[in-house]
Amino acid sequence: MIARAQCGDIAAMDTLLVSVQLPLFRHIAMVMDGDQQAAEDALQEALLAICRHVGGLRDPRWFRAWAYRIATRIAVRHAKRSRRQPDAVPPEALAEVAADPPDEVPEEAVLAALHSALSAVPRASQLVLRMHYFDEMTHLEIAEALELPLGTVKSRLHYGLASLRKVIRPEEP
Repeated sequence: MIARAQCGDIAAMDTLLVSVQLPLFRHIAMVMDGDQQAAEDALQEALLAICRHVGGLRDPRWFRAWAYRIATRIAVRHAKRSRRQPDAVPPEALAEVAADPPDEVPEEAVLAALHSALSAVPRASQLVLRMHYFDEMTHLEIAEALELPLGTVKSRLHYGLASLRKVIRPEEP
């Protein structure tokens, strides 16, 4: 599919872009603190950049990481322009989920509380956590997408998970 898109096959390019559109939108929206309108603008710019530069991609196996790298750069650039501050985590949402046994809390409530708790994690770790657990990217793909050493990705995951534990269950050491 990627090779056909690189050769100018419009149908292949369309299929390729459709396959990455939703994951890239979620990723961009997270980088931009949930600003949906700005995320849509950044997504459009990222998809256009992917179309323009797909011919320069040397190894099609790295397409996903490459697309995330482009999307991340564009989202960060847009976020810097808007200079928005992350919202605070509503403590009552976290306390409610942490207090109830897991089998009694609806899955949607757990996910909403988890997304909320992630906003309290340092930005660098938050990005890596979301890419690994929500977008199911490997450590190596994340390292490639964010242009980081593999060890940095692993340490950000470690510290991010530790921070997340402290936010969800502050009474535990």
